[in-house]
Amino acid sequence: MTSTNLASPHGAALDSAAEVQGRSLWQDAWRRLRTNRAAVVGLVVLGLIAVAAALGPLFLPWTYDQIDWDHVEALPPDFANGHYFGTDSIGRDLLARTLFGGRISLMVGILATFVALTIGVTVGAVAGYVGGRTDQLLMRFVDLMYSVPLTFFVIILMVVFGRNFILMFLAIGAVEWLTMARIVRGQTLTLRSKEFIEAARASGGSTPAIIFRHILPNVLGVVMVYVTLTIPQVILLESFLSFLGLGIQEPMTSWGMLINDGAAELEINPRTLIIPAAFMTATLFCFNFLGDGLRDALDPKDR
Repeated sequence: MTSTNLASPHGAALDSAAEVQGRSLWQDAWRRLRTNRAAVVGLVVLGLIAVAAALGPLFLPWTYDQIDWDHVEALPPDFANGHYFGTDSIGRDLLARTLFGGRISLMVGILATFVALTIGVTVGAVAGYVGGRTDQLLMRFVDLMYSVPLTFFVIILMVVFGRNFILMFLAIGAVEWLTMARIVRGQTLTLRSKEFIEAARASGGSTPAIIFRHILPNVLGVVMVYVTLTIPQVILLESFLSFLGLGIQEPMTSWGMLINDGAAELEINPRTLIIPAAFMTATLFCFNFLGDGLRDALDPKDR
């Protein structure tokens, strides 16, 4: 007597349900981000540039401020002497200066964005959740700051308090938080009437606890997208200040200073302008591609 083993429909349903795994918001966003080729390429290229800027100068035969006294002139690429991109007009290695300048520009961009992120998110979340006079006072201050030209305000800070590396990212971050505050405030106004916020308030949660445990995690996606767009703005502002001679000072350098020096040597040595400008342009494009990819990945309307 033969017997046949037939799987019950109920068992099959359980097996198929076990195979299906739920995805969180961030897992789904990462899956969607990986399908965006421009964002993935931008992320990879940005990572390579960051690693090269951080570690590259350690493995080069020349430092960013070292002068080749045997060739105190603008040289074309010379692999025999270790000048892979050539030198500037006084014999300093262009590759070493470009990588070190990228380190400074990226550091200023990230640190200044962190300062702007801290101030903007805090002000926006408090204004949106507390409301009332607090909201009016904070937003009128934001409007007042908007009326002052930001570049002019940064220049005033640099002239009054002196020019150094730490003040650079503090001054830039102190004026780049305004848009962040408005974005977070708008998101907070939408969230504070949701049921989970009402439940947290009814259970006795304090205002700081509700803001940091419930409001901020739900605006993190929008904040991440804006961060990827703020870093290029900060790099451009630092480059502009360095171009005017108000940014990073010798012997340190940045992409802005290199572009300024290259503009003066454009006719006799165009590489001193083209190479740092190419690195900075690639970095800005990568941040913008990554920001567009994050916006699409974190937008629930596109799912």
